[in-house]
Amino acid sequence: MASIWVLLSPWIPYFFSFIAFLLLLEQISYIKKKRFLPGPTLVFPFLGNVIPLVTNPTKFWDLQSALAKSTGHGFSVNYIIGKFILYIHSTDLSHKVFANVRPDAFHLIGHPFGKKLFGEHNLIYMFGQEHKDLRRRIAPNFTPKALGTYTDIQQRIIIKYFKSWLDEASKSPNTPIPLRLLCRDMNLDTSQTVFVGPYLDGESRKRFNVDYNYFNVGLMKLPVDLPGFAFRNARLAVGRLVDTLSVCVEQSLNKMKNEEEPTCLIDFWMQENLREINEAKINGLQKPFQYTNKELGGYLFDFLFAAQDASTSALLWAIVLLDSHPQVLEKVRSEVAKFWSPESEQPLTAEMLREMKYLEAVAREIIRIRAPATMVPHIAGEEFQLTEDYVIPKGTIVFPSVFDSSFQGFPEPEKFDPDRFMEERQEERVYKKNFLAFGAGPHACVGQKYAINHLMLFIAMFTALIDFKRHKTDGCDDISYIPTIAPKDDCKVFLAHRCTR
Repeated sequence: MASIWVLLSPWIPYFFSFIAFLLLLEQISYIKKKRFLPGPTLVFPFLGNVIPLVTNPTKFWDLQSALAKSTGHGFSVNYIIGKFILYIHSTDLSHKVFANVRPDAFHLIGHPFGKKLFGEHNLIYMFGQEHKDLRRRIAPNFTPKALGTYTDIQQRIIIKYFKSWLDEASKSPNTPIPLRLLCRDMNLDTSQTVFVGPYLDGESRKRFNVDYNYFNVGLMKLPVDLPGFAFRNARLAVGRLVDTLSVCVEQSLNKMKNEEEPTCLIDFWMQENLREINEAKINGLQKPFQYTNKELGGYLFDFLFAAQDASTSALLWAIVLLDSHPQVLEKVRSEVAKFWSPESEQPLTAEMLREMKYLEAVAREIIRIRAPATMVPHIAGEEFQLTEDYVIPKGTIVFPSVFDSSFQGFPEPEKFDPDRFMEERQEERVYKKNFLAFGAGPHACVGQKYAINHLMLFIAMFTALIDFKRHKTDGCDDISYIPTIAPKDDCKVFLAHRCTR
């Protein structure tokens, strides 16, 4: 042992000199990229500021936003695990990113380490004609007919969960119930049933829920892809989830070949795919496209990811904002009562929801003032001239803040005011560029109608069936990142039956 030490000891100074040299290069590289922009002067070696990001993401992103607003540039910088990041506050610059998603500019990544989690071949990573063709084929999943089918499914599930929540509340009426995880479970059930309903049996659903929880936990952890770490568990769970959804695709395809009626989203999708293939054959064309079941399973997982946590966030903030604005709550209840009564045997339909203009305005204002996914991460595939005096370096992770955009342009942006989305005010048209909760450009959310529909349905039924009151504590409505935003107290609410059904 001593002889080894004797052999190595002359090299130790060189080793530490080499490490010091690497650290110096890292700082120089960061400073060169940072230039005149607001952000940390120096960064912690290798890790950068990932520890503050993981331990207190709310404080981290609030600081980035404040730095971006501190100068006229509209953006700020930081450094996370070897990655230079740029945070964009300016709506105009965010649009510039959204409009330039292409191989030689920005690549949508969904998560700073998304490709490791989601895999390389994924809807959000597509470009050009391939991406346009896939979105075109997805469009029939969100027609009025399809949304009507989903509304019926959603309603049954929502009522089932409301009953369980009310039963739990009745056991301890003086104890508030935290709704975050309950809403999350309800949304997971809703998403699964709407997307692949009849193709998941009870055992599959249990495994699916466990794996999705692994995925959800891994999103907020350090990206350490080693056994025993949450990120590795999440990555492996995604693979299993995609495999499960691939089986659902195959079963749906067989069902649609028999010309049965669609009963869930994958049925509408496979029906359209078969129609396009048959039309090509009739016209003597070659098969126009070919997706494997595994690819389609991956796309379904994209839908699930997009629908799940963002929707949970929106439902929670709906409860918070309606509780704190009783006049809005009363107007919602009055409008819902004109079209639907909980005592009637008639279900609340998609056609009824389309007539509830004030309810839709409330839903849009909730999403504006509390955009669930506050940022949409991209990576710069090449250098990009963002402004006259700043070029984004290749490899930079860019975070356009749709949350910050929601508070730009609109009159009294901090005020919860659903009337701004009513036709007579026309603020949605005038300030459309600032309403970025669903993104913009070629990768704007394809399921926007579904998301709004789900939020409207939940609000209509929750306000009609349930009396609710927030359990107010200091800071209970502060924003917490999980990874979408939620009330800090997990939305603790007192619940009681408003009427019987």
